[in-house]
Amino acid sequence: MARGKKMVERVTQLMDEPKRIRNIGIVAHIDHGKTTLSDNLLAGAGMISEELAGKQLFMDSDEEEQARGITIDASNVSMVHEFEGNEYLINMIDTPGHVDFGGDVTRAMRAVDGAVVVVDAVEGTMPQTETVLRQALKEQVRPVLFVNKVDRLINELKVNETEMQIRLGKVIDKVNKLIRGMSEERYNEGWKLDAQSGNVAFGSALYKWAVSVPFMKKSNVSFRDVYQKCRDGDMKWLSKQSPLCSVVLDMVVHHLPDPLDAQKRRIGVIWRGDKESPEGKSMLNCDPNGPIALMVTDISFDPHAGEVATGRLFSGKLKRGLEVYVMGTAMKANRLQQVGIFMGPERVEVEELPAGNIAAVTGLRDAIVGSTVTNLKEMTSFESLKHYSEPVMTVAVEAKNMKDLPKLVEVLRQVGKEDPTVRVAINEETGEHLISGMGELHLEIITGRIKRDKGVEIVTSEPIVVYRETATQKAGPVEGKSPNRHNRFYVEISPLDPAIGDLIRNGDISMNMQEIDRRNVLMKAGMEKDEAKGIKDIQGSNIFIDMTKGVQYLNETMELILEGFHEAIAGGPLADEPVQNVKVKLVDVKLHEDAIHRGPAQVIPAVRAAIKAGLLIGNDSLMEPVQKIQINVPADQMGNATSQIQGRRGQVLDIVSEGDQIAVVGKAPVAELFGFAGDIRSATEGRAMWNTEFLGFEVVPSSLVKDVVLAIRKRKGLKLEFPRPEDYIG
Repeated sequence: MARGKKMVERVTQLMDEPKRIRNIGIVAHIDHGKTTLSDNLLAGAGMISEELAGKQLFMDSDEEEQARGITIDASNVSMVHEFEGNEYLINMIDTPGHVDFGGDVTRAMRAVDGAVVVVDAVEGTMPQTETVLRQALKEQVRPVLFVNKVDRLINELKVNETEMQIRLGKVIDKVNKLIRGMSEERYNEGWKLDAQSGNVAFGSALYKWAVSVPFMKKSNVSFRDVYQKCRDGDMKWLSKQSPLCSVVLDMVVHHLPDPLDAQKRRIGVIWRGDKESPEGKSMLNCDPNGPIALMVTDISFDPHAGEVATGRLFSGKLKRGLEVYVMGTAMKANRLQQVGIFMGPERVEVEELPAGNIAAVTGLRDAIVGSTVTNLKEMTSFESLKHYSEPVMTVAVEAKNMKDLPKLVEVLRQVGKEDPTVRVAINEETGEHLISGMGELHLEIITGRIKRDKGVEIVTSEPIVVYRETATQKAGPVEGKSPNRHNRFYVEISPLDPAIGDLIRNGDISMNMQEIDRRNVLMKAGMEKDEAKGIKDIQGSNIFIDMTKGVQYLNETMELILEGFHEAIAGGPLADEPVQNVKVKLVDVKLHEDAIHRGPAQVIPAVRAAIKAGLLIGNDSLMEPVQKIQINVPADQMGNATSQIQGRRGQVLDIVSEGDQIAVVGKAPVAELFGFAGDIRSATEGRAMWNTEFLGFEVVPSSLVKDVVLAIRKRKGLKLEFPRPEDYIG
């Protein structure tokens, strides 16, 4: 306990010196050794016993994580490391590698400035390595590389010393190729990974040793020693002479940026406000005396303290009792009740927490993940977090006992707050609660936690696939009349240009930007000036544009018109599924001069009906989620692997051979992938390793649309007939 107290004192002393802080994330593909690495870094920093490191899985504090041996939640810890005579505070987040929990990686990348990318020396870079690296670079998070499981190369693959170095070199080249492809500018600025410069380390997290070129000079341990000691099984010698903790944390301190340096580069990407404003200057300089600017990146529930919001503090200083506002809410002041930091599963209270640190606070009742928290009444919000995956599966959840229904509603609200990649909705017709998630495992974990942690007995349906709707042709102008016939709205519907859709998905344009900046980006992407100027709303990947000229009373009615737009795209006319990639243009409006005749009950239904009818005239079609699949099998099993993809309406995109292994890369609709795990195992005699990754939505083949639409309508209790435009604008 005394040791813990001393550690907290050292941590709090270093908080005030941004130059001595490193905020880092550990990222990798599943099973490449992130959590084992995190444990060993903690052991080296004196946080857990060395014997338990790698076995304790300190960062996997959830019992589900311990049982499955995977990380599900990103977890935070602060520790101290000494480098060249100075102490440094390292705030570290261990993130999940499974594709279903990619949302946690996205959120963690907003909180950190640097990332340790872990790659298995035997498997090399895998699909999820690419995804997490892309997320890091998108957030301007600088990577260093740790090549793990080097002992497996030597002892399992029996490579010789030269072959070992060639293979390790190939891993570095592959990661560099990814960095260069994703951000040539950063690559040329010195983000290239190079063993000689010291931003690459090699080792074995399980056996607690690592080497890097700079550390080799210090420790006199050479690659030859590494090879020899691994062959002899003398891992203890290696971990004594070249301890993993010292090598990796030295690399982190020396090569990853401190908050002062990082925020100068990152703020322009994650915040689109005025850089000359007091809050803009304060964030660029990581100023503890400036306005508070906190971005919430995680929300968890503490049985004693309630909601705990974790986030990165870019400016200002947090203290207990302080009143702050959550941007984009009703703007009631939230009072901070506790301010602290995470030391693994433990939360330690501190007196105050200055800019540049990762905070854990209670009292932010209005915050959700992605919220901007400040003590200013007005502030441009941080850019919203862009998740690379979208929910692709849904389960219906009901309370086993009716008396638990109010509790279930409360628990589902909490679930939606804790994990923004989960969508929770209530089907008014059937009274079912629908939870949408990233995949079968994601939904299994969430429903399991509702039963276990929240103590609500529930019954769940089989998972079903989430579809989208989109217009495939141009339609309009379509007239929408208000119920009292006094107001008319004319809209045109067309498919959104894919280039514009990509800008929205990548966060390059949003409603938070200055209008002129947004207009310039859109015009550069090929949008006409008048359209770019008239954008009134971006919702999901849909855009609403006002092209009218001089319509009286339009300004005061616009909010209601946008409400109608939101309702129309929340559930399209075909199957009440969300609409995406659609451009809605308001081309003319006739409004009653008396405000009483153009209230919400008149405007919203008219706009909603016009848009839904326009979608149907524009040949509204269903889109289904598609996943990329990579199957690694021995050469003699290649045929079985390809037939597993092709038999599921899939397509083989590439076949790559590496030694005696073949990697089959393909894509298939999520609807066809139920039961894939069992089938691929039996088809390949259990010798296949596979990964899936969200690839986006593709239009359902026209021969299948009618059956799928009617099946969804039946499930949702809608009329069992194909909808027509006249149903909306008769």
